Amino acid sequence: MSQPWQPQTPHDHAVMDVLLAVRAFSDAMDRMYGGMKDDMEMNSTDLAALRMLITREQRGDTVSPHQVAKHLRISTASTTKLIDRLAVAGHVERRPHPRDGRARIVVLTQASRREFFRHFGERLQTMRGVAERYDEEQLRVISRFLTEVGDVFDPK
Repeated sequence: MSQPWQPQTPHDHAVMDVLLAVRAFSDAMDRMYGGMKDDMEMNSTDLAALRMLITREQRGDTVSPHQVAKHLRISTASTTKLIDRLAVAGHVERRPHPRDGRARIVVLTQASRREFFRHFGERLQTMRGVAERYDEEQLRVISRFLTEVGDVFDPK
């Protein structure tokens, strides 16, 4: 596509409004994570790893070093250094896999979890307040939309 898309119909304009809102939301998240990164004295890859661990933990998933590497799109050697750095800083621990004693998983420490939520907790409460303004059907649509948009950037 050589020319930017120009909305023509009312539906096109509504689509553009949503896309602009997604971009503004992404920019706001970048600013928030930038501030957290500075406050927590870590680089963006380290913070991305912690965010991944928080998200997977909330879903009840375990995370292997290989999954960290795949998620961050970094080499296994870089992943080892990253996990070593986060472990020394007290953010993560390596533990035996609960079902395969030969494998290892990466787990957030309680201190890191508290620090992460100290930075994000107030915003999370405010976001929950926004979400509570919508009924269940609207929330299902919003959830489906955000999941599908996320899949565009992170195809399975």
